[in-house]
Amino acid sequence: MMSAADLPQTIPVFPLPGALMLPRARLPLHLFEPRYLQMLDDTLKTSHRLIGMVQPYDAPGGGEKKLHTIGCAGRLTQFSETEDGRYMITLSGMSRFRIQQEVTGFTPYRRCDVSWDGFGADLGPAEVDKGFDRDTFLDLLARYFDALSLSTDWESLKEADDELLINSLSMLCPFDPEEKQALLEAPSLSTRRETIVTLLEFALRAGSDEERMQ
Repeated sequence: MMSAADLPQTIPVFPLPGALMLPRARLPLHLFEPRYLQMLDDTLKTSHRLIGMVQPYDAPGGGEKKLHTIGCAGRLTQFSETEDGRYMITLSGMSRFRIQQEVTGFTPYRRCDVSWDGFGADLGPAEVDKGFDRDTFLDLLARYFDALSLSTDWESLKEADDELLINSLSMLCPFDPEEKQALLEAPSLSTRRETIVTLLEFALRAGSDEERMQ
């Protein structure tokens, strides 16, 4: 288990729209751009093996995309190379961070000085959502999945721990990047669950409104 003392001040960041990393969750990624292959090579040479996942957004007037202030770092725990030189990697979520400033020069990928302050619980044990009404939540989720023609393993969802269930849905559901950012910034597991409920209900209402207009 990584401790706060092991967290570096500067980390590489991977700005990927819609890709959400959360503490104690796993995120598979496919790397093929030369700059990110260089990032992988450099990360493997470090002791911490951390890569920061950050949601980018369009800058006024165009140019390089801006980065949201809060991201989440994952530790490189698995990687394999394909025959054509691409890599499949897995990041294991460690802790959220706050970007202090972007570091310029020397690498083709982006790097940032970050602060880990305020996210100490991310390095601790899994959270429990004491106010979680699982049956009501899964009923709402079933209506959402049905509306979007999505499928899942419902038995696994029923048996999953609170944090695994809520964080997995946060990462996998087709929410837009700004909604994913709101889920990332949720201060607690219960707040993240409440945010998911709001997003599911909004999507269902929007779908019903579209049907009535047709």
